[in-house]
Amino acid sequence: MIIRKFVPNDLKRVFEIENMSFSQSYGINMFQQLYEMGIGFLVAEEEGYVIGYVMFWIKYENQGHIISIAVDKNYRRRGAGTQLLVKAISILSLLHLDAIYLEVNENNTAAVEFYKNFSFKIDRVVPGYYENGDGAIIMYIPLRHGKVTKD
Repeated sequence: MIIRKFVPNDLKRVFEIENMSFSQSYGINMFQQLYEMGIGFLVAEEEGYVIGYVMFWIKYENQGHIISIAVDKNYRRRGAGTQLLVKAISILSLLHLDAIYLEVNENNTAAVEFYKNFSFKIDRVVPGYYENGDGAIIMYIPLRHGKVTKD
């Protein structure tokens, strides 16, 4: 498995993974627009086939943000999500941010546990965050001097 930069030819496959992973997904045009804006956008590839992706950016001057991360359901629990998240955290850490944030559906307990394994902490819950009325758990990982801290 390799982690590499997203290229426009990956768009259709990334959108397929997004749709199989989330009941409410970003539209394909949103992926295109985010890519054109210059966000961090990586894919996991196995034998020439895209099996996952992560999108991230600097949301505020001192905060990174994981926009979305997903792995094809047929390739989960093989380390692709871990490698994608580690690479995104590594890149964002080089920017000497204070923290990296993300949102996760409050009903997605597997994802919450996944992020906790990387030292993400729960910041707060935002009721009704998603269009279907589900709340979002806002999680963050504190950074100090480009390194993950236990604060």
